[in-house]
Amino acid sequence: MNVHLGLKWLRGMYGSFVCRVSSGRSRDLSNRVYASDEARAEALEKAENLHASLETHYPSFVKSMLISHVTGGFWLGLPKSFCKMNLPKRDEVMTLIDEEGNEHPTIYLPRKTGLSGGWKGFAVDHNLADGDALIFQLIRPTAFKVYITRAKVNI
Repeated sequence: MNVHLGLKWLRGMYGSFVCRVSSGRSRDLSNRVYASDEARAEALEKAENLHASLETHYPSFVKSMLISHVTGGFWLGLPKSFCKMNLPKRDEVMTLIDEEGNEHPTIYLPRKTGLSGGWKGFAVDHNLADGDALIFQLIRPTAFKVYITRAKVNI
């Protein structure tokens, strides 16, 4: 797929998610669930243990989810050093592949070192929450295998 056509297609596909302008209404934040420090640390430890067991010839990193990653703006910043060493230098469609093999296209923006369009769909489809930890393993130049460890949240 031509990168520019792919980005245009992805923006069209996810435009309502990424390009929506705020209507000025306030959001109901009362149903947000925040992970405790202990739950966040436990999920991160599980992710780091899994990360250590993965094949080392694929570059990878662990990312702990914050509320801002999984609600609201749905922007996911990636480690700058990882991006500089391993990811494309131009805007690119990056595919996130979950543990079941389902593929989710996202837009990688190298100038901001993060994932934008399509990230919301992935986060929502996988019910990501504050405190969850994800392992991103670069299995192809434009594809991450993503492993999810969940934070236990007491409600």
